[in-house]
Amino acid sequence: MDFSAILTSALSGALGPVAAAYALAAIGLNLHFGYTGLLNFGQVGFMLVGGYGVAISVSVFAAPLWLGVIVGVLCAIVLALLLGVPTLRLRADYLAIATIAAGEILRLFYRSSFAEPLTGGVFGLQQFANDFYDLNPYPPGTYGFGPISFGARDMWVITMGWSLVALAALLLYLLVHSPWGRVIRSIREDENAALSLGKNVYSYKLQSLVLGGVIGAFGGMVMVINTQSASADSFDPLVTFFLYTLLILGGAGRVLGPVIGSVIFWFIVVLLDNLLRQAIASGVIPANILSDSEVGAVRFALVGLGLLLLMVFRPQGILGRKEEMVLDAR
Repeated sequence: MDFSAILTSALSGALGPVAAAYALAAIGLNLHFGYTGLLNFGQVGFMLVGGYGVAISVSVFAAPLWLGVIVGVLCAIVLALLLGVPTLRLRADYLAIATIAAGEILRLFYRSSFAEPLTGGVFGLQQFANDFYDLNPYPPGTYGFGPISFGARDMWVITMGWSLVALAALLLYLLVHSPWGRVIRSIREDENAALSLGKNVYSYKLQSLVLGGVIGAFGGMVMVINTQSASADSFDPLVTFFLYTLLILGGAGRVLGPVIGSVIFWFIVVLLDNLLRQAIASGVIPANILSDSEVGAVRFALVGLGLLLLMVFRPQGILGRKEEMVLDAR
């Protein structure tokens, strides 16, 4: 087996546009879960409406890409308000139920034949980000360092994706170290104590849900712009749980936790995928034990096993603290 090629591919995956999109969405989830204590199990729904906001605006209504981005942001705000207004006055599990249901309802609606004139149904929408690629400052060629290299197109998406991650992380850092951030952290620790100090807990929770949802929508935009394809089936509920995995891996309640977690998560996923496929091809793993079609399921099973071990031996993640995992979820 070519271990150097496997390692190079894994490093490329860890630094690629998909990792940037997941890091961006996880930063929004970190604001919800890590700092405010909101149990949002539907972050993928915010990614979906953000991505489709861009795709539908450009493909169906021939709007410029920048307007599509604004539409995606507005869709995320509306979704956060629809979910948060009726549930945030209630116990934490009501928001969890509402968000996970909303994410799946949106996916099924966007892929339905009823919505096909707008969303493309099961086929989705394609080739709507040409304006973005027309701005590509990188001349044709390959770019990178050492054995890692990317084409000019991928390099442009990577540059924009990780720049958005840096801006979102900086915004989160400024927010959580402001008076507003101290209030939302107090809500996570003890909601009743915040109420006793005269804080409008409901309002702060709603603000956090909206802001984290908008950041998640930008993650969805990066995802669809990278592939030039918006397909509802790319936003299944597993995406949210991958976001929780990398958030816990990096450390909830830490500004750089989602970023470190995304890089490590995608490094491990791509490494396992290539390692297993090369092991099958070279005969190290017999085909009657594991086939190529089963590799995808096995790699995520191994990642899940790793997450279980992490939760047993270091539940706070790489950068986190144990107390960040304790929520006043009532």
